[in-house]
Amino acid sequence: MTATPVQIAALVVGAVFLLVGILGFIPGVTTDYDMMSVAGHESHAMLLGIFEVSILHNVVHLLFGVAGIVMARAANTAKAFLVGGGVIYLVLWIYGLLIDQDSAANFVPVNTADNWLHFALGVGMIALGLLLPRLRSTGHTTAVPPR
Repeated sequence: MTATPVQIAALVVGAVFLLVGILGFIPGVTTDYDMMSVAGHESHAMLLGIFEVSILHNVVHLLFGVAGIVMARAANTAKAFLVGGGVIYLVLWIYGLLIDQDSAANFVPVNTADNWLHFALGVGMIALGLLLPRLRSTGHTTAVPPR
């Protein structure tokens, strides 16, 4: 059986999250690796020198990635991963905008770059989850709208 476009999207998104989680534990890819903490704003490790990460942050990426890969097995669960995950990321975006980044509330941790990435991920994942199930596979490389 051929995977649907929404299943492929969930698989790709899940694989990217898994990769990001792994990269967060690699010194060099993550700058100031020696300053990484388990959680909290005291972690000064930066994935790609841009995104603030901690052990908790990396583990969440790993778990999110595994969830996406597992949920990509069926179209309905792939859609649920993309839409539900997108909502989670929009909530995290709002949370990141509202908290003081130097306070204990910044337990993830997040910085301004993380906040706007979370916004883009949220919108993108929801769009994929809502739009792709409307396409049906033709068995070729293109998809057509349902009748």
